[in-house]
Amino acid sequence: MSEHIVSPKLYVVIFFSLMVFTLLTVFAATRDFGRWNIVIALVIATIKASLVILFFMHGKYSARRTKLVIVAGFFWLAIMLGLTLADYSTRHAEPSRSQLGNPPSLEIRS
Repeated sequence: MSEHIVSPKLYVVIFFSLMVFTLLTVFAATRDFGRWNIVIALVIATIKASLVILFFMHGKYSARRTKLVIVAGFFWLAIMLGLTLADYSTRHAEPSRSQLGNPPSLEIRS
């Protein structure tokens, strides 16, 4: 059984793609997208994980059984993210402390 040889140029391209997505993650974390914050963060994280699994872990060039395990893992991830986002979308937004005004004093009364 022979190993697939991957060009170093491809590794560099994937590495810089991961760096771009990391910068995009930082940018998204500093902005307020309302209810879309969690969705954007999860999409970026899923893309980064896919790149790492496919290229750095050689999932793209592995045997069919290994590919089946990878696809099953992503299917399970999709189920978990779908259930998480379904739960998140049904929750009511609660005002933050800054929107409520001054927080109550923590004085100890005797």
